[in-house]
Formats: sequence, C-alpha cells, structure tokens
Amino acid sequence: MNFPLITAIQKYSLHDGRGIRTTIFFKGCPLACVWCHNPETQKFTKQLLFQSELCTGCRSCIKACPSSAITINDDRAKTNDLKCNKCGVCTEYCLMNVREIAGRYYSIDELIEIIERDKIFYEQSNGGVTLSGGEVFSQDIKYLEELLSKLSDKGYSINIDTSGYFQFSIIRRLLRYIDTFLYDIKVMDKDLHKRYTGVDNYLILENLKLLSAEGASIWIRIPVIGGVNDNLANMEQTAKFLLEENIAVQEINLLPYHNTGLGKYNRLQREHVGMDFTIPETNKLEQFLEIFKQYGFEHIKIGG
Repeated sequence: MNFPLITAIQKYSLHDGRGIRTTIFFKGCPLACVWCHNPETQKFTKQLLFQSELCTGCRSCIKACPSSAITINDDRAKTNDLKCNKCGVCTEYCLMNVREIAGRYYSIDELIEIIERDKIFYEQSNGGVTLSGGEVFSQDIKYLEELLSKLSDKGYSINIDTSGYFQFSIIRRLLRYIDTFLYDIKVMDKDLHKRYTGVDNYLILENLKLLSAEGASIWIRIPVIGGVNDNLANMEQTAKFLLEENIAVQEINLLPYHNTGLGKYNRLQREHVGMDFTIPETNKLEQFLEIFKQYGFEHIKIGG
C-alpha cells in the first residue's frame, strides 16, 4: 500500500456536501485545469511554495538546507528545484514564514484520528467526511478502500469530490462506501474540454452514466468560468445530456469562478495562463439556473 500525499485537511467545511464536514485534499490529478484554484494539488509529488516578494534574504534557510539547494539572488532566496528534496527543513528556519511544503503523507490511522475530533459536528448537522483533490480516484486504491471501509464502519457519511476521470472498473469496489458523488462537469464540448483541462470529456461522461446506472447519489458541480463555459449553449447542452441520459441527479451546483488562488501560482513559480477568465455576473448565473429548471431539474443552487 502506498500512502498518498495530502495538501490540506479543512475542518468545518460547509460547501462539500450536506452538513458540517471535514474535507481532505489529496495531491495529484490527471487533469490540469487552467483555472484551478488549488494548483498545488495537480502534481503527485511534494512541491515548495515560496512567497519570494516577502523574503528578506536573511540566509537562515541557506544555513539550514541539508541539500545546499538554496542561494541568494537579488537579496532573496532562490531554490534549485533539482537539488531540493522537499524535506521541509528550510520551512522551520524561515524567519518570515514564507516557505511551505505542499504535500504530506498521512497514515489511515492518523487521518481517522483527526476526523474523529469533529464527530460531534457531524452528528449535530448530518455532516461527515468529504474526500477531494486533486483527484481522489487517482490515489492508491488499497489505501482508499481501507480508509473508506473504516470510516463507513464508524458510521460517517462519505462524499467524494471527483473530476470523473478514472477507470470505473478500478473504483467499483469502493462504491458501497460512498454516500454522495460531487461530480464535475466542466465543458460539454470535447475539444474545449481538452484545451482547458488537458483531456477530453468522453471518459468523464461515460463514468457519469455508469455511476447513475449503479444508483449512486450524484450532485453535479459545474464551475462557471467566464470566457470558457459561461454561455447558454453550453448550459443547455449540459442539461440536455443529463436529461436524455437519465442521470439520477440529486442536486446541481453552479460554482462561479473566483481568482483567490492566483497567488499560489506565483508561490509555485508557475505562470497562470488563465488571467483573462472572468467572474460570471449574477444575472447570467440566474439564467443558467432557469435553464436547468426548464429541463425539469428541481434542486439547483448557485454556489456550493
């Protein structure tokens, strides 16, 4: 069994399913959405996040680094990524707290111990645990099966937030543990989907049909990205697909794009290529909501 990397454990989450939930973010995703607001979850390896503009050049990290991977350039620390082994020692010595390692290994028992601290909130709110990412189903399947089995034995509600890009045969044995799938549909046009995410949407839509046929509880989540999919044609095509394929949709969430993750790209030393994306206007979102109502869907919500 391989332990997956986890970037964050978010407590008191109110937007990842019903009730108060603990959301666990796994690291690694087969998609590379250019609007991603958690870019540190895309790669399957540890990464250094560094706020270079706040670095004072104090050299504490240089003295601490066991790999001699850090130098000073223009009075700021610069890390040689080829030498850096992401051990995290430098983060402990950084006087300005501007260095962070994205990704940590957790055993299943460690995760469950953290989750159980908040079980009173789950009980009072009908909440539970949501596994997110990255892509959950890209992680070690044996790890996931043991984790889900133990959480299920404890009676916790389990949600999975997924891109839908996985091999259905691999995750079939996990289905009995999962209460609700938070299932992304990003763009219906396959060429646009590939342009903006790196893969086409054939497997995603096929898996959605298979999940529905298995009787899974499904919430459709549509990130509404200004300049990509925020048009009536795309939303109508989405609604038509869901209706014609008889997808058993419990709820539809229209999730307006936000740019709060832009700073992470700089910290990862990555260029953000989606700078022209816009936040959709409220009246446009309300138009989209009405489209789904016209196709007979009842539980549609703007936001998570």
